[in-house]
Amino acid sequence: MSIKTITIVVITILLTAALAQNTDNVTFAFLFMSFRISKLAIMITMTVVGFILGFMIGRPKKAKYDIEGYHDSIHQKEDKNTLSNEDRDYIS
Repeated sequence: MSIKTITIVVITILLTAALAQNTDNVTFAFLFMSFRISKLAIMITMTVVGFILGFMIGRPKKAKYDIEGYHDSIHQKEDKNTLSNEDRDYIS
């Protein structure tokens, strides 16, 4: 097994143990509201939100395409005549 797989397994085991030990109800205050909820529900919610945010932040950015640069590399700027022979025959 690779180091990455072992790390994921260890983190999963530790997270499961922490969640299993925190099942009692607590008072949770959010903005102007206060309600009783299980620590387990709060921890699972925060874990899922953390994974989602970590995935969104850690993923590679989409490459922006430089259409002009791509076009210029195919058709050199000094080449003013970019028509193919077939196009020239069609026009004339």
